[in-house]
Amino acid sequence: MYKFHIFLSFVVLTTFLTGCAGIAFAQANEVLPTSAPEKTEPTAIPEVVSHNPPASCSVTVPQGPTFTPPAPYDALGFDGYFWFGSNSLWMSIPQDGVWAGLPHNSEGYTQKVFWWRDGYVWNEEPEPNLVVTGERLDAKAPPLNVSRATNAYASDIGSAMLVGVDFPTLGCWKITGKYADAKLSFVVWVAP
Repeated sequence: MYKFHIFLSFVVLTTFLTGCAGIAFAQANEVLPTSAPEKTEPTAIPEVVSHNPPASCSVTVPQGPTFTPPAPYDALGFDGYFWFGSNSLWMSIPQDGVWAGLPHNSEGYTQKVFWWRDGYVWNEEPEPNLVVTGERLDAKAPPLNVSRATNAYASDIGSAMLVGVDFPTLGCWKITGKYADAKLSFVVWVAP
């Protein structure tokens, strides 16, 4: 009986070693199917910001006296917005300095930004040389994604320049527009 156990142990050990050698041989000569560890992307935790700007974000709000654009733009206006800038370059900004509830896509929070200049004619310069940049002031963030400028015209806005922007994050953003000899900056709170 004792010899039988030794023989059986020898057979099991030999079978095991042969199997291991077979695996080692197979690994050296062919690729065995294996399951690769799953790659996991870091989960981005959405930043929580309030609807109202904090005191640390000095949004652009109406100052006295407010800017009045030249005719015919002085007759235009948008509820809840005010004109900001000079005859060389101006825009319309929300009274409270907040852009809230903007559409969201893979690039960020989208907004159309209209710019005006005395003497700009939409059909004479369909692709105005307007350069718009933006930076987040209250935290690190990727740069503002800005489209090329185009022309715009409608009876309620007149002749204007237009860019589309995508804010990669919510928060406090400074936007700057440059056109010819003019430069205009404003600060806005981008809120949920």
